[in-house]
Amino acid sequence: MHTPELQDQHLGLGIDAGGTQTRWALAAAGGRIVAEGTVGGLSALQMGSAEGRETVQATFEAITRDVLAHGRPLAVRAGVTGYGGDGGPLQQSLGALLGLAPKAIVLSNDIEIAYLASFRPGEGYLVYSGTGSIGAFIDEHHGFHRAGGRGVVLDDGGGGFWIAREALRHIWRREDECPGAWESSPMAHAVFQHVGGSDWSFSRQFIYGRERGEVGKLAIAVAATAERDPAAAAILREAGHELARLAQALVSRFGPRPVALAGRAAELHPVIVETMRAALPPDTILSQTGVRAHYAAARLAAADAQHPNPSPP
Repeated sequence: MHTPELQDQHLGLGIDAGGTQTRWALAAAGGRIVAEGTVGGLSALQMGSAEGRETVQATFEAITRDVLAHGRPLAVRAGVTGYGGDGGPLQQSLGALLGLAPKAIVLSNDIEIAYLASFRPGEGYLVYSGTGSIGAFIDEHHGFHRAGGRGVVLDDGGGGFWIAREALRHIWRREDECPGAWESSPMAHAVFQHVGGSDWSFSRQFIYGRERGEVGKLAIAVAATAERDPAAAAILREAGHELARLAQALVSRFGPRPVALAGRAAELHPVIVETMRAALPPDTILSQTGVRAHYAAARLAAADAQHPNPSPP
């Protein structure tokens, strides 16, 4: 049932789809947020397999159920992690559920939406640390420039998956050298509790059998032991250095600008942003922001809803 006061408004639906969770928001004309919610994680990379497409479809169905309880949007802006430009199947799937033509659904990389939630084009650099990591700059001509963001298999240093992988790597290298060393490690105890046990089979199934967003959640357990385990603290400090590298790469290419740090992994422990700040040039303006990319996407969609032919930012 639609909320009565929203039925006649030109609503825009914004979606921020990440590896760990997907957030959505509805905005009315003028940009007022009228509803929001969260569902499971979503990646465009899942469209490469039958199982992944089923997961994407189920996630879209969950969003649709929640959204239509408040009102029917006329336009959608969706930032999707892993998006590389081939949005046809995603547009058709979501459009069919919402009763919208594909042209009413504008897709982009999730980082583009997050950038626009932090800066106007040309204004600054965004470093985003979620499941993965990336540095982003949208110039005055709306050109998108990246540093990193190549995926968790290749890099994505400082992201949640990277932190989880570094923790497991440290634990199992120590076990190679000194079997049973994990018993004196608070980080190892927390990690093994999360993956299901101390036998290698549990870690193997976790790192190789789970979706990357699920693996990234292990970083929470690592951060929780940073005050008691020097190895965990060292991994988080290194994450800060990795995120600083992304910002420095953009500064060296495009010149000094303010830097915004966002993403759930960046919020795991203060030492991450403290290390990043110390690694940047002293005159760098660094702010940590709880960016609400789904709000920015919803407001863009609400503006699109006022026009017949929405176009990408």
